[in-house]
Amino acid sequence: MSKYLIVQDVADCIGCRACEVHCKSKNHPGPDAFYCRMLKVESASEPTPKINFVYLSCFHCEKAWCIDACPTGAMRRREKDGIVYVDAKSCVGCKACITACPWTVPQWNAETGKVGKCDLCMDRIDQGLEPACVAKCVTKCLHFTTPSEATETARQAYAEQLMENRRS
Repeated sequence: MSKYLIVQDVADCIGCRACEVHCKSKNHPGPDAFYCRMLKVESASEPTPKINFVYLSCFHCEKAWCIDACPTGAMRRREKDGIVYVDAKSCVGCKACITACPWTVPQWNAETGKVGKCDLCMDRIDQGLEPACVAKCVTKCLHFTTPSEATETARQAYAEQLMENRRS
């Protein structure tokens, strides 16, 4: 499992897709490929229809099927932090990783004839920076964090909401 993750505060997201734009600008995944996606989720079950936007990128799985499926070893896990990435020089474009991933996270780049995917902007992480999608998020609804910090933040927010509900 990766040492890092990106979490989203869905309530603050306005669906502007700045995350997608800045990711594409930095990584150049090809015209029809997206290393992160903002999915529109509509709910008709409430009295008033509601639209939310849900951020999706690579989960950097502990048991990464994309790594197991890659015949050349191009799909790799970085030892120091668990980030799953593609070594473009080793990729032969067979697309086995795309087929293996249940979320179709690896993306085909028709311009290069190779596969690419979110690597959490590991070059930026190595410089002490956040991934491009997080750094350029207009509403700051995306957060670059660790699993333990994300759990603690969620627990704190839940506790604060419970206290607020009791006061009401």
